[in-house]
Amino acid sequence: MTSSEGIGRREALRRVGVLLGGIVSAPTVAGVLSGCERMAGSDWSPQTLTSPQSQMVDTISEIIIPATDTPGASAANVNRFIDAMIGESYQREDRDRFLQGLEDVDARCKNAYDAPFLECTVEQQRALVGELDDDTFGADAPDFDRDAPPFFRMMKELVIIGYYTSEIGATKELKTNVVPGYYDGDVPYEEVGRAWA
Repeated sequence: MTSSEGIGRREALRRVGVLLGGIVSAPTVAGVLSGCERMAGSDWSPQTLTSPQSQMVDTISEIIIPATDTPGASAANVNRFIDAMIGESYQREDRDRFLQGLEDVDARCKNAYDAPFLECTVEQQRALVGELDDDTFGADAPDFDRDAPPFFRMMKELVIIGYYTSEIGATKELKTNVVPGYYDGDVPYEEVGRAWA
């Protein structure tokens, strides 16, 4: 997560703060600023999450940032980033809250659909993630403790930061104005069609 991978850590945090209403939770800030390393390679296996938890994180991440005309969170290996963040950078209580959140999602699916999250249909998975988003970010969502944020807030922050600091997020999703010595601050959105980094 260095500037050579697209945008720097502090800029990623600033952008996530804007996307999430101006506040990023303390565990996520600590993890990003500590320089958690994204694991690469085809022989990767999760170090903190179990394989089913990693699949679950991958599926939820792809629902949050799906593939469209650009690759989604799954293609950017956001689940690997999250596994590294919660294993290397989160305090034990934050890691435990995140892992408990995954268990709670499974329990909620079993209650609503008589199946764990990974065995639910795509429509059921999307519906549940939508409910989690409404519960956490909707108009009726309660205020949260920045030092002990709820599971889905941590999840969404990690997905957004993991995606936009990945090579895919920074180069295929965002565009950059890289003409040396030239800056045009008044480019109509219709001409670029994407956000600018």
